Amino acid sequence: MLTSPKHEILHCDRCSAPFECKANAYTKCQCSTVQLSINEVQYVSELYDGCLCANCLLELQKEYKESL
Repeated sequence: MLTSPKHEILHCDRCSAPFECKANAYTKCQCSTVQLSINEVQYVSELYDGCLCANCLLELQKEYKESL
């Protein structure tokens, strides 16, 4: 019987909240619930290098839109 590897627990680079990274099952990962435009992705990537939780992605998306 094959077992799938457990997903890695990461900490958000912005708020340090722990979350389960499902990069090997991207459509099930919490970050895939946030739809970012190309400009929003660039904005986030200029501020942070690592993974962010969905809440922080939503907050940064809002911050970007308010800065326009």
